[in-house]
Amino acid sequence: MEGSPPSSDTPAAAGPESGDCPRCGTPYDAGQEYCLECGLRLPGARATRALRGAWQRRVPWYPGDWVWAALLGLAVAAVAATVVILADRGNAHSNRLVATDNRTVGTNADTGTVTETTPTETATTTAQTKTTRTTTTAPPTNRVRSWPAGRSGYTVVLNSIPTTAGRAQAVAEARRAIRAGLQDVGVLVSSDFSTLHPGYYVVFSGFYPGSAEATNAVSAARDAGFQTPYPRQIAR
Repeated sequence: MEGSPPSSDTPAAAGPESGDCPRCGTPYDAGQEYCLECGLRLPGARATRALRGAWQRRVPWYPGDWVWAALLGLAVAAVAATVVILADRGNAHSNRLVATDNRTVGTNADTGTVTETTPTETATTTAQTKTTRTTTTAPPTNRVRSWPAGRSGYTVVLNSIPTTAGRAQAVAEARRAIRAGLQDVGVLVSSDFSTLHPGYYVVFSGFYPGSAEATNAVSAARDAGFQTPYPRQIAR
């Protein structure tokens, strides 16, 4: 009779977990293959029987239908572990740092300021930022300087030499001032500045923001051997 329980000589197959028969609603126990009320083969019993048969065709010993639940649990755990490992690798790759060594160095000839700009080590997911390191160094003490372009201020005039005498004489005076220990010594052409009488090479010492600072530096110029130094404003 179709749908009747198997005969006693047929090995009983473990059925599904406990529940209610989908046909008549009669409760059934775990391991029960057929409904005792209407004879319906319970859900999952046919698949379990097929798997058991395939196992027994290859291996004589069959541990029981519980092995399929155990194997399913192992498969789920393996998939979950694989997903976690791949996610960790993806995070490690996205946070990898890229080191750069692209530096820019500039020097201001008048102030002796050296500026070095280096891109910082950045993550591939963030915008690159820059760090600026500024180092101030003194200009060479034996160099005859010129007045900085676009700058106004005060200085100490050490000597004024007519341009007809030649620039070499003014440079010689400037070098004498440098050897005497004066700072920021240079030569400028007076005709280029509105605050000076034209037609002279002016030997000067120092860059000062106001007249008071320049006046205080006059005594050092006298000590260096210059007889008539005086403070003067320098402006275009």
